[in-house]
Amino acid sequence: MTWIIMLSVIIGALAGYLFFPSHWYDSTGLVIDIGLCFLLLFVGMDIGKQKNTLAEIKKIGFNILAVPLMIGLGSIFGALVFGHFVGLNYNESGAIGAGFGWYTLSAIMLVDYSAEISALAFLTNVIREVMAILMLPLLAKYIGHYEAVAPCGATAMDTTLPIIARYTTPKVAIVGFVSGVVLSSLVPLLVPIIINL
Repeated sequence: MTWIIMLSVIIGALAGYLFFPSHWYDSTGLVIDIGLCFLLLFVGMDIGKQKNTLAEIKKIGFNILAVPLMIGLGSIFGALVFGHFVGLNYNESGAIGAGFGWYTLSAIMLVDYSAEISALAFLTNVIREVMAILMLPLLAKYIGHYEAVAPCGATAMDTTLPIIARYTTPKVAIVGFVSGVVLSSLVPLLVPIIINL
C-alpha cells in the first residue's frame, strides 16, 4: 500500500504539471472534500460494525487524551530541537511544530508574522503528512499501532484516518480520530500563543 500511495502522488504531480489545464484546479478542493467524506463514511461504518470497540474506549476514559498530549508535546519539542540547529528562534520553531500537520491553517496563521516562517510551516507540515502516509503501514507493522498514530498529528481525524483504520484496529482508529480532533482544536490556540512568546 505504501508504494501505491507514493506512486499515486508521483503520478498526480506529473499529471498536474504536464497535462491538466490550470482552470481545473478551481474544483479540486471540492472533489477532495467529497472523496474525503466518502472515506470517512466507510471508516465510520467499519468502526461501527465492531460492537465492542466503543465499550473498550469507554473503559479507557480520559486516558485517551494521553495520546494527543504526548504527540503534541513531542511535536513541539522536536521542532524546538531541530529549529535550534537551523537557526530558528524558539518561538518560530515551536509555532511551526504546533501546526501538528495542519499545513493550511498553521501557514495562514503565521503569514502576518513572516512570509518565510509561513512558507516553512507549510512545507514542514505538508512533509509531515506525506511522511505519515508513507510510514504508517511500516510503523504499525514493526513498532506498534498506537505509535503509528503519532506522525499523523492533526490529520489523524481526516486524511490519514483511513490508513490508520486499514493498518491498525478499530479501537486504535477511534483513538486516532480523538487524537486528531484534540490536536486540530489546539492548533489555532497554540500557534499564536507560541509565536508571540
